[in-house]
Amino acid sequence: MSAEGDVIDRLDTQPVRRRPADDELFAWRAFLRAHATVVRRLEADLMAGHGVPLAVYDVMVQLVEAPGHRLRMTDLASRVLLSRSGVTRLVDRMVRDGHVRREADPQDARGVLAVLTDAGFERLKAASPTHLDGITRYVVDRLSVEELQAWGAASARLADSDGSPGGEDGEGCG
Repeated sequence: MSAEGDVIDRLDTQPVRRRPADDELFAWRAFLRAHATVVRRLEADLMAGHGVPLAVYDVMVQLVEAPGHRLRMTDLASRVLLSRSGVTRLVDRMVRDGHVRREADPQDARGVLAVLTDAGFERLKAASPTHLDGITRYVVDRLSVEELQAWGAASARLADSDGSPGGEDGEGCG
């Protein structure tokens, strides 16, 4: 057993469905390190080149891809993986910067829409080459076609899973 496994064994004080094996923990931690590394690099590139934080860029992408370049705040929060209060604060800053405006939801008087402005669209258009170049340099160029396909399929499966042991489709996860 590895030293890491020994530490985990000492931490295991509550029963779990199944303790991940050392190689499974390695994969999980490698994923976390890779995610953090790529996100930090993309954020640094966007900030250096355009003064745009990655979270702001992500909101602009979600809005530009939505019909009418608008989303309900709750839908936006779920797409960018922020809490409703977190997305509210972020959109507040983007409204002040002129990249987003708020509108009442014509379908629901209680709802509020975030709408990408022309200035936000131009900022997104200017920053997109930097972001896409970063994805290419930090991810695509470092993996084979097969690795990218496997990673994409595995990531989609995790993202689409309902969290049950077998996933949404009831099949085992490996």
